[in-house]
Amino acid sequence: MTSTETFQIPLETAEVYEARFVPGLFAEWAPLLADAAGVRPGQEVLDVGCGTGIVARTVADRLGDDGTVVGLDLNQSMLTVARRVRPDLEWHQGDVGNLPFPDRAFDITLCQMALMFFPDRARALAEMARVTAPGGTVAIVVPAALPDQPAYDGFVSIVADEAGPDAASLVQTYWSCGDLDELRAMFESAGLGSITARTHTGTAHFDTIDGLVITEVEGSPLIDRIDDATYGRIKERARDVLQPYVTDDGALHAPLVGHVVTGTVP
Repeated sequence: MTSTETFQIPLETAEVYEARFVPGLFAEWAPLLADAAGVRPGQEVLDVGCGTGIVARTVADRLGDDGTVVGLDLNQSMLTVARRVRPDLEWHQGDVGNLPFPDRAFDITLCQMALMFFPDRARALAEMARVTAPGGTVAIVVPAALPDQPAYDGFVSIVADEAGPDAASLVQTYWSCGDLDELRAMFESAGLGSITARTHTGTAHFDTIDGLVITEVEGSPLIDRIDDATYGRIKERARDVLQPYVTDDGALHAPLVGHVVTGTVP
């Protein structure tokens, strides 16, 4: 990832993200993150880097009428989709490096599959800790490192080979927060204590191998960095690499390994 990478996407890409990434990958992780953080009715919860809002929606369903959840993202297109799906929730556009909330405003701050995209991850965690009340929890989910991903390692290699260094830098960013020792050190630097880390192997569910490729390409800035011929070659090669994860009915169930890390504000 370069210092100029913003991961800004147009509205149509955000719609693909909601329609494909959320049910295919992220819906599985939102309850795990909420469980790890101890979300319960009566709490004030912040979802940082909320995307189209799957974590915020999951938390809102748990809170019911007792508590509040706020979603924040830098990308306006993501928030447009989030507001369409759940207009009853509170959504803010803002920078995680300078959260627009007062100190100790929330009981829990959550961040699912987004820390790796922040230019200054240590500052982001420090800001999450700042807006969380004493005794409260900061909890994140990030993908494990690429060598620990039996399915995605091969797919990313194909993208890097076919699409060139710019696209390779983009897709490799997704896996750049997978070192647990580094994550623990960042939590400690943010002043968080009682740090716990759990590694979970989830499943990326898609109707076909092409479904995963379409999601990864069209639901991210990658779609604007490759031409049709390159896209076609990526699809063709992915069908061979990902074939071991195809079920008898033709669906793709690809393992996705992630780390769930929590820390407590003193």
